[in-house]
Amino acid sequence: MPQVKKAELIEGIVYMPSPVRFSHGAPDSLIQGWLVYYSARTAGTEAAGNVTVRLDAENVPQPDALLRLLPECGGQTRLDAADYLEGPPELIVEIAASSVAIDLHDKLRAYRRAGVREYLVWRVLDGQFDWFVLENDEYRPNAPDAQHVIRSPHFPGLALAVDALLARDSAKVLDVLQSSLQDAAHAAFAAQLAAKMRG
Repeated sequence: MPQVKKAELIEGIVYMPSPVRFSHGAPDSLIQGWLVYYSARTAGTEAAGNVTVRLDAENVPQPDALLRLLPECGGQTRLDAADYLEGPPELIVEIAASSVAIDLHDKLRAYRRAGVREYLVWRVLDGQFDWFVLENDEYRPNAPDAQHVIRSPHFPGLALAVDALLARDSAKVLDVLQSSLQDAAHAAFAAQLAAKMRG
């Protein structure tokens, strides 16, 4: 349906979202910037927004944002002949406003079953942020530390200042990320990915 700008197949049901409100667009931009900043400092990773992902016959979502490892670095996704992603990205983010029921139920089940390792949901109308990590085929909450920062277990250096995010303080979100990118764990991860890219 080329006239349709966005439609998603989730658990065998086609969803066509309503027009995008500012309450979705502004948070989406902040998340995109956060992931792009990380990817720009971490060769072997790639961030993307609003791209179609073919998970299986009943699930072809278009997540708001994702972060993936490149295939040569052990990533789970591949580009098919039509330039769509196939397979589960390592990390997916959904900005949930009117879509919160779908994002926290049907999509969560689909992403869990497909093997998306980290699933983040910003519930903008509720002022809440959920970060799930796949462990033993189940999603477990990834809790913030004492400084209200959540860190990715699969992407060293990827840190999110949750309170700043919810306040839409983009400067602090990026400052905390930049600080985390100075950690030895990120340097080791980046070096490992760079070695894989060199073959």
